[in-house]
Amino acid sequence: MNRGHLTFALLFVSLLTAGGFAVSLVREHRQVHVLKLATASPSGEYYRFGQALAKVVARHYPQIQIEVVATEGSSQNLALIKTDSAQLAFIQGDTSVQESAQAVALLFPEVAHVVVNTQSGIETMADLQGKQIVLPPKGSGSYQLFMPIAQHYGIQAAQLQPLSTTEAYSQLRSGKADVFFQVIRPGSTAVRQLLRWSTTDRRSSPTLRLLPIEQIDALRLTYPYLEEASIPQGTYGGAQPVPAQTVKTVAVRALFVARRQVSEEVMYAITRVLQDRKMELVAAYPPAFTIEPPPSQGILGWPMHPGAERYYNKNQPTFWVQYAEPLGLLLSLGVLVASSLWQLRLRLVGRQKNRADMYNLQLLELIEVIQNTLDLEELNQARQRLFAILQAVVIDLDKDRISPESFQSFTLPWELAIATLRHQETLLLKTP
Repeated sequence: MNRGHLTFALLFVSLLTAGGFAVSLVREHRQVHVLKLATASPSGEYYRFGQALAKVVARHYPQIQIEVVATEGSSQNLALIKTDSAQLAFIQGDTSVQESAQAVALLFPEVAHVVVNTQSGIETMADLQGKQIVLPPKGSGSYQLFMPIAQHYGIQAAQLQPLSTTEAYSQLRSGKADVFFQVIRPGSTAVRQLLRWSTTDRRSSPTLRLLPIEQIDALRLTYPYLEEASIPQGTYGGAQPVPAQTVKTVAVRALFVARRQVSEEVMYAITRVLQDRKMELVAAYPPAFTIEPPPSQGILGWPMHPGAERYYNKNQPTFWVQYAEPLGLLLSLGVLVASSLWQLRLRLVGRQKNRADMYNLQLLELIEVIQNTLDLEELNQARQRLFAILQAVVIDLDKDRISPESFQSFTLPWELAIATLRHQETLLLKTP
């Protein structure tokens, strides 16, 4: 193959490779990503926020389509993530870390609500012993959070009746249940309707009120993921304040997680919507205002998804900017050391060259002596001097007093001196 054919072949392969990359980029840009988001019951806060998020993401990234899926709560959501039946999920922050999912963002705080029938005689959490308690299903975050609280206050499992939210509200209204426990954001529409209903229909139904959860510091000794929280006076009604006084309670953060295999670019885009388009989310779901960047690389023990982590780190200084001053100092020291070593080397090379030049000058003087010698005895003395110089040069080479290059330059005049000596010796032997 001649040079022209080879050039043409290389050019063709380069164009083909570039074309392949371009097609791949266009295909990736046009690819539609369909993700299922596991939330909770359709009447719950997770579901409402999921719908808001899907709408805002589709507005700014049409190639990312989020399908909101109703579930029974955190446990089922993570099970769906594990089997790839869902790629995104909302869970409570107290949920156990799983290998298949990674954190994306901290969402709104979810507050524990203990709603009690005032006719049951319940005044404190200790009074719950022996009472009938209804709460969301076992797979829900509310059920998971109530277990450590129940253990702390000595509540037995036989007292618990997991029901759907609708059934639980019905049991409470009819007086068949004494207590309802749910973890939900303050100001929830469902809880508002429940408490308002109890104040407007007292003739045929029990009065309901919120019960404070005390001993929060003691609970946090065993369950550090719990946050101290309160339900402010008037949260569920202002004219006739509901609650009548601020109620102490506990809270956990809602957590947004994604399956670890979800594209980094896709999760970067979704995280960007959570932070940069927050006001659009707030317009559709007001509690989204409390969404905030994570305090560290991990959230409640969960590793960060690479796409989310890249977004959170986008404004952080690069390694070179962050360490510019110490790196500049190290560079200056390095230049100074290198300069010193270079000067030392130049001095050493100069000394080696000067020593080699000294031997070459001795050879040139000896060649002149040989050319003018008419006595064989003097030639023999010149030969001895010549080999003495060679011996001295070899020793200096071994001790790095002269360089190998200088030794090479020495050999030429030395061989010339030997040749001159032999020629002069031949002439003298032929002379009568």
